[in-house]
Formats: sequence, structure tokens, C-alpha cells
Amino acid sequence: MAVTTQNPLNMPGAPRFATLEEERRHRKQRLAGAFRLFSRFGFDEGVAGHITARDPERLDHFWVNPFGMHFGQIRASDLILVNDRGEVVEGKYPVNGAAFAIHSQVHAARPDIVAAAHAHSLYGKTWSSLSRLLDPITQDACAFYEDHSLFADFTGVVYETSEGERIAEALGNKKAVILRNHGLLTVGHTVDEAAWWFITMERSCQAQLLAEAVGTPVKIDAASAAITQQQIGSHMAGWFQFQPLWARIVREQPDLLE
Repeated sequence: MAVTTQNPLNMPGAPRFATLEEERRHRKQRLAGAFRLFSRFGFDEGVAGHITARDPERLDHFWVNPFGMHFGQIRASDLILVNDRGEVVEGKYPVNGAAFAIHSQVHAARPDIVAAAHAHSLYGKTWSSLSRLLDPITQDACAFYEDHSLFADFTGVVYETSEGERIAEALGNKKAVILRNHGLLTVGHTVDEAAWWFITMERSCQAQLLAEAVGTPVKIDAASAAITQQQIGSHMAGWFQFQPLWARIVREQPDLLE
């Protein structure tokens, strides 16, 4: 049975699990919920995009969306399990080659993370074409202050793991990387966290594009941005911000749990 931890501010933290099977089921359901939310927010673009969750037992395997299935239709039972060679070991659908090339290398380079999210969202890919980091122009954007990076290259669709290695290297120990001319990629210690960082990073890209379209945004000073990053950019904060979205999508689309 899952046990929820508490922090000194009395905000609940990510649950703990009695068995690996219970933890696996939880990760898969959260992954399905993240896809439903990405669909609702319009982050889907044909067959592009993927969110992955490391298996809690087979740590070099990850769960991912079936190639060609719409985000808005994915259930926990539809997810496929892929090993470190790109082979589908559970599930009846194929894996997106780009998903394996990128996520296998990100998970290998970052044993601390559970999940990674990437999609061709409108504002993220638009911002990525500028080959710039986000500025701390809003409180929300401060979550990424000195905690995101830029992969300043584009050579086409990522099909080779060598390209995934370069993306993982650019990501380093940060929570997000902007892939130039491509889009955003975020990671987290939970599926919830990785999904939330993507959602709020996409909105931060939108906010900066809008602000720069009408003027010159005033940046938050470095000291205040750093303090704000500590307040809203932690693993716990990322997890907690996702919970209202999770509660709403499960109530409205309970079939995702199947």
C-alpha cells in the first residue's frame, strides 16, 4: 500500500510503495495520465512526442507510449516496456525509434531520474528556434533558473543513440534541455515531476514570446531568481504542482487507469 510522506510545510510528498508491482502500476497510471494531459494541452503533433518511466525493478528498461497511438487514448495497459537494446519486452505495439534513441541515453546518463518527457509543443519548438535559454521574467520561469540547458544542434530526426548521448550530455544534471529547432525535454524523480516541468516550461516559453513581442521584459534579479528557484524548482514542488491536474484528469477520464 502506498504511504504518502509529509514535509515541514505539511504538503504531501510522493508516495512510497510496499511492493515493486504496486510501484510499477503507479508509474504506469501516472504516465497514462500525463499523456492525457499532454493531449488536452495540445502538445501532440501527429506521432511525435514521448514520455518515459523507468521500470522500478528492471532499471535499464522503461515504459513508453506505443508508436502511433494518440496521447488522448492511451491507457496504462497500452504502455509498452522497452529494454536497453530497443526491444519491446512487454506490450503489443512498436516503439518509436526516436523515443528509444533519446530516452535510453537520458535514462542511462541520469540514474537519479524516473521519467523524461519530450513533445513538439507549439511554444516550446518556437522558442527552441531562437537557440536561447529562458530568462527569469516570471515567478514560474524561475523554476528553470540556472537549471536548464541548450542543445545547440539539429541534424534531423533523432534515430541514433549517439545523438541521444549528445542530448543527455547537454542536459547534464539539470531538469530540462531546450533542443534547438526541435522542442523541449524535461526530467524528474517522478513521472509527475517530469510532466509538470514540461507543462510549465511550455507556458514559460509562451510567456516570454508574448512579452518580447510587445516590448523588453524586465528580468528578475539574479539573487531573487535563485531564491525563487529553490522555492518552486525542487523535486517535491514539481511533484506537488502536478497533483491537481492528476486529480482532474482521473475524474474526467477514469479509463486511463485501465
